Amino acid sequence: MVKIAPSVLAADFIKLGEDIESISTSDYLHFDVMDGLFVPNISFGIPVLWSVRKATSMVLDVHLMIDTPSRYISKFSEAGADIITFHVEAEAPENIISVIDSIHELGKKAGISISPNTHAEAVLPYIDSLDLVLVMTVEPGYGGQEFMKHVLPKISLIRSVIDERGLDCELEVDGGINIETAKLCVDAGANVLVAGVDVFGAADRAARIAELRSV
Repeated sequence: MVKIAPSVLAADFIKLGEDIESISTSDYLHFDVMDGLFVPNISFGIPVLWSVRKATSMVLDVHLMIDTPSRYISKFSEAGADIITFHVEAEAPENIISVIDSIHELGKKAGISISPNTHAEAVLPYIDSLDLVLVMTVEPGYGGQEFMKHVLPKISLIRSVIDERGLDCELEVDGGINIETAKLCVDAGANVLVAGVDVFGAADRAARIAELRSV
């Protein structure tokens, strides 16, 4: 089944609780954390996650677009993250296994994300230990970008490895997702779709979630 994870980055922060309630039929709530170092933008962090956790029982899918994420794993876990995903490009290679282990020791699901120009092979050494792989279909750091179709073969390659090894690992995509691009991603093998503007910008958010889920 396709899962939908609206990105809170596209919500109206004046009425954040209300906006979260409006997408409660989705599977996850995607929480994009940007630090101004790994990516040029700055979004929000631990205090906002604490508040969001109090406002919803939804699965909080926390995507760390931050430099050296190992420094903050325990803090985001304490603040209420259910899934913690970090970028393979943002952590020293010799630390990646220990970061995954740390996330699991905290009782959370662990994910690794790769940027559009990072080869799929970068995640494969760790995939047996992961609960989720996130493939970025736009450059990390900004919402509202155009979907990059050249990433689709990478999604297919990762899906083939997951299936061949019989892994219980979700394959998520993030960036430029709408009805058209969602179908491309699902056909390529993705089963979790992060959609920000397309969901929060819809007149009927529940209907849009249902549409995306059925592609």
